[in-house]
Amino acid sequence: MPFKHYRPATVPLFVVFLNLLLLGCNTSDRPEWEKRNSELIQKFGLPIRNIPNLPSTGVASNLKVGTLKHLGDMDSILLYPGVTAKFFWGNGNLVSVLELQANASLPEEALPADRFLILSQGSLALASDGQKHQMIAKEREEPDGTHSGTPRMDFIFQEKGRKSEIIAGNTGAKVMEVYSPIRLDYLEKLDISDLPSEIPQSSSNVQATIKPNTVYDFYDIQLTQLTKGVYTRLVSAGDIQLSLVSADQNTESQAHIHPEEQITYLLRGGLKETVLDQEMDMEPSDIALVPGNVVHSGIAGELGYDALDIFWPVREYYLSKQRTALEKYHQIIPKDAKPELVIDGSKTKPTLTFSEGPKWMDGKLYFSNMYFDQNWNADPERSSIVELKPDGSYRNIMESKMQANGLYPYTNGNLLVCDMIGHRVVEMTTSGEVVQVIADSYNGKPIDGPNDIITDSKGGIYFTDPQFTMEAEKFQPGRAVYYVSHDREITRLVEPNEFAMPNGILLSPGGKTLYINNCYDDESWYPVNSSKENYVWAYDVNEDGTISNGRKFAELRLTGNVLNRKGKSSSADGMAIDTMGNIYVATYLGVQIFDSKGAFIGIINLPSFPVSVGFGGEDMQTLFIVSYDKVYKIPTHMEGYVNYL
Repeated sequence: MPFKHYRPATVPLFVVFLNLLLLGCNTSDRPEWEKRNSELIQKFGLPIRNIPNLPSTGVASNLKVGTLKHLGDMDSILLYPGVTAKFFWGNGNLVSVLELQANASLPEEALPADRFLILSQGSLALASDGQKHQMIAKEREEPDGTHSGTPRMDFIFQEKGRKSEIIAGNTGAKVMEVYSPIRLDYLEKLDISDLPSEIPQSSSNVQATIKPNTVYDFYDIQLTQLTKGVYTRLVSAGDIQLSLVSADQNTESQAHIHPEEQITYLLRGGLKETVLDQEMDMEPSDIALVPGNVVHSGIAGELGYDALDIFWPVREYYLSKQRTALEKYHQIIPKDAKPELVIDGSKTKPTLTFSEGPKWMDGKLYFSNMYFDQNWNADPERSSIVELKPDGSYRNIMESKMQANGLYPYTNGNLLVCDMIGHRVVEMTTSGEVVQVIADSYNGKPIDGPNDIITDSKGGIYFTDPQFTMEAEKFQPGRAVYYVSHDREITRLVEPNEFAMPNGILLSPGGKTLYINNCYDDESWYPVNSSKENYVWAYDVNEDGTISNGRKFAELRLTGNVLNRKGKSSSADGMAIDTMGNIYVATYLGVQIFDSKGAFIGIINLPSFPVSVGFGGEDMQTLFIVSYDKVYKIPTHMEGYVNYL
């Protein structure tokens, strides 16, 4: 739903006059809700805008203003053998929800209206004017030690007159079609009488945001922030605009109006939607209609929500926000740039299982090949450190000696290595020889599981210890962050368990700010809770390397499955920073990017969730992303920062 905020204010005289005219014209012929809407517009002082020359279908909607309709309560019709359909519509858009049995088909036809086709489950083959497309939908997988999977929701926009044939895959398919104008032959199948012979199509001058007859994954569409805690993946073509909205818990939108018609279809979570002054508690698969210039507001439930808002015609205010967001994103990530697979460690040798800590040094990328089984049990005998050359060839430089995690360039071309299961930080050559132990104890007891590591310009070293080790009993009193000074004095920088799971760590290019992220929080199965929640935290760095003035820097977006269990876990892991101070955070949702002030910039989507990131390449403008047994890269316009001592 839209989230532009309008607050009650002094009502301009021309608005009062306009609303009095609306209230006074043919009131006996108008529905009661229109009278109430005019009163609310006047009450809140909302500016009315109208879209000229907008056609009317002359067909009454099967959605009532101020009343929810649940998809499961709607009648199904047999559209074709093995294909059932449910329909709902407003004045400008008709939505059909189709279920196709395995290998069922929609015969070839010339589309009678513009159509968005969205695949929500299964797979299908689409033939369109000689082109063949394969479309896939996947749900997010809960990650384990050996694999993960991010969601996928393919869609395509086809213009009126395009020929189209659909065949479901071997497991069937669930599909949503959005038509504009309304498709009359579908309404005829519902035995609706007195239908017009045709419905006029408005002529949109709004430039489409996607190409027709091209398959996209909704999760590759960049997020646009609408207001605090509310983001959307926005696509527009013809007179149709689809807004895939995700809202944080308890997010509010105040009473407002817009001239575009809106249909809201709730996908996940809960939303208290108020249309006029009628409160409606929306649950998944509920549908609400908001005609143009009707007052509405909303409050997200305790799980937040995901919803598909369908606008007719295109809401240009949203387009302006999208253009602004994309301009900022493409200042960092080039337009049309996508992650390129460099290594598929499930198919090549040496085999990769759980990759971590990519760092560029002397023209090569180094990263850890950690080993976990499906239940997150580690095995140093199956862990290694990998050297990747620019030509894509790679080899182990160390194997079967330690459970390597975070890496960082050190002196004389060596590497600092977090030996997680070995309870130590070591210096190692690129031939795999341990030169010295940097840290292995604090206050006379072993450190637990060093995870990520960086250096400062004074020769000092910062590392996180989330105690992610195999021993049930830990050596230290809690999860913490440590600083090792140039003369090897070790200081614990935060109170034990101040972070539920401190993981990724960064220093700003000038060395004045330290960033720490929190991987897990508010989980029933996790032993530590904290106030850090799903944020990257920033600290001032003192002259002696200690830190102070801890503050929230960037709020990380959460996935629906985490919100459903009332967690606050972003699974924030490895981070990178560029010379301009933008930071890149590997999370469940993808690589989340923030500017130097902590403002959200965008997300890089991948097929499985990224574990860590690091800049490299000859010009240090390539972002390398490791994700389980895969290594990806994507070009940027920024120069990555690494502190080479």
